[in-house]
Amino acid sequence: MSNTLSPAASAGLESLAVGGDALVGMATLGKTAAALALVIAIILVCTALLRRWGLQKRAAGGHLQVIGSAALGSRERVVIVEVEGTWLVLGVGGGQVNKLHELAAPVRPVEEASHSPHEGERFAARFARALKQNAGLGGPGRGDS
Repeated sequence: MSNTLSPAASAGLESLAVGGDALVGMATLGKTAAALALVIAIILVCTALLRRWGLQKRAAGGHLQVIGSAALGSRERVVIVEVEGTWLVLGVGGGQVNKLHELAAPVRPVEEASHSPHEGERFAARFARALKQNAGLGGPGRGDS
């Protein structure tokens, strides 16, 4: 027996090698697309977190705060903004912003401890305290003796 292959067998092996190269190329392309999708997902998640935490306002110094807004039409709005202790009532529409009125910002009430001891407390702290109370781990307001 000889170690040479027939021309048909060698052509079949070459086509398998070319097909194998195509599969490797497709696998590489798939890995690249998956990595790109992962990077885009990370960017979108980071953007959503930054918007939720309001870091844009802190970066700008926090001098401007939107108090309220109301739509008057499909493109027209009335917006109340606070700038350094002054409220501005602005008309926004048609590519223009017009000052409609200006007034001193009302004094925000200082939270007093006389109303409730937990009034200014963050939700996470109140929730943790409630879980402890319900689990029987003690804390004020339990009612057990």
